[in-house]
Amino acid sequence: MPHELSILVVDDNRIRASIIEDGLREAGHANVVVITEVNEVAARIGEIAPDVVIIDLENPNRDMLEHFFALSRALQRPIAMFVDKSDIGSMEAAVDAGVSAYVVDGLRKERIKPILDMAISRFRAFSRLRDELAAAKSELEDRKTIEKAKGILMKTRGLSEEEAYTLLRRTAMNQNRRVVEIAQSLITAAGLLES
Repeated sequence: MPHELSILVVDDNRIRASIIEDGLREAGHANVVVITEVNEVAARIGEIAPDVVIIDLENPNRDMLEHFFALSRALQRPIAMFVDKSDIGSMEAAVDAGVSAYVVDGLRKERIKPILDMAISRFRAFSRLRDELAAAKSELEDRKTIEKAKGILMKTRGLSEEEAYTLLRRTAMNQNRRVVEIAQSLITAAGLLES
């Protein structure tokens, strides 16, 4: 994130929030917003539009954790979460929710920057993997669509597989569209004709 990071700190304990804020400011981060009213987070997150969120929960209950995990899923930003105590279920739920750094009993000013850097790095790596997976799924769906369209052409026009693909590709080039778009149009048209 090349621009000045906008960091949101969520902590209902003002003293602990000031430790985090001091650690961030000492690390050179000036754009820090602190929210101490945990119930305000969902309402204010849109107006703040943070690049990174740091959540500090001394002794979170299940409902509070679920609230933050739901927020994490929706936010799609690096999130570092500090908790005093944890169990394996909470930790797994945090990872599933997309929390980039889950730190148990580790709130010290000098640790804030390295943890923030790690959360951003892990978020980026996870985002790349998610994007690659989405691209692979999309490519697989495109291939299935093209195969189905080729099958329709082979059956209705008596073409070979290569001839069917050549016809799809030539039509796409002539219409300045992608092959998969032509294939989808053919499948839709064939479906209408069968009805």
